Amino acid sequence: MSYTLCEIAEKIGATVKGDETVSVTSLATLLNASAGQIAFLSNAKYRQQLSETKASAVIVAPDCLDDCPTNALVMDNPYMGYALVAQLLDSTPRTSASIHASAVIDPSAEIADGVTVGANAVIEAEVKLAKNVSIGAGCFIGKGAEIGENTALWANVSIYHEVRIGCDCLIQSNTVIGSDGFGYANQQGNWIKIPQLGSVVIGDRVEIGASTTIDRGALDNTEIHDGVILDNQIQIAHNVVIGENTAMAACSVIAGSTEIGKNCTIAGMVGINGHIKVTDNCVFTGFAMVTKNITEGGVYSSGLPAQTNKEWQKTNARIRKLDVTNKKIKALEQEILTLKANATS
Repeated sequence: MSYTLCEIAEKIGATVKGDETVSVTSLATLLNASAGQIAFLSNAKYRQQLSETKASAVIVAPDCLDDCPTNALVMDNPYMGYALVAQLLDSTPRTSASIHASAVIDPSAEIADGVTVGANAVIEAEVKLAKNVSIGAGCFIGKGAEIGENTALWANVSIYHEVRIGCDCLIQSNTVIGSDGFGYANQQGNWIKIPQLGSVVIGDRVEIGASTTIDRGALDNTEIHDGVILDNQIQIAHNVVIGENTAMAACSVIAGSTEIGKNCTIAGMVGINGHIKVTDNCVFTGFAMVTKNITEGGVYSSGLPAQTNKEWQKTNARIRKLDVTNKKIKALEQEILTLKANATS
């Protein structure tokens, strides 16, 4: 693939400064770019690399243009420009190219035009695959599941029965959607399994990373709304609801029956308790532990930064003495009040 700067500028909403007939074929970093490649500058810490880049063009903000030694695509948000050019030059193959002869497809499944199914995939009874759905090699699509137009599953994704997935979604390898929620009743020390009778409903334009698990609901459905992005190795428990355009980074977990609002950002290794509600526009930084309802948007943190082992041992020793220290402070406060009362009497 090759595009002139003029063609790229038109597609990403940028202005060309320099030779708009120059062609580029791929993206690279400022430091490693060479002729025929396009780079971008969105982080000020890399600005010093701009003057030395060998790229044929750089996507830059207006205030960096004077430092650019080569052709420039100027726009207010270079990182967005990078994303759009990456889409334009994306060479990732489809998850499958045809309906492979080794795929096992039940005769009752509804397969629309343009659907592709990779080798050794299994499509069970009453499944509905809309136009241009792409199912990777080794995938399993359970009975009665529905997948919307242009959605792609990479290899070895498992979609359990009755799960519904919207349009234009992307699901990475080894993800499991619709597995049983963690529902058990205890009878005199014995765990009695509660069948999970709900399902999972996923909206449009949802992207889900590799090896993520989304459990089906116990009675009502687990819901992932439009525009949500989930990273790798995330656990979403039964009956969780995640609002539109929320982003969640790797290795974070949400316990059962919790509702997450719209436009939230959940960093890596965050733990969110069950049966709580989180309002819209919340940001949780890495290692945050969310244990109660969050009713006001904003940034929340609770993870402690790393210390040397010696420092942590001292800190931990002080933490363990907090109750004793608190009692001493209260006693001192009472003693001060008594002394003040005696002084004024």
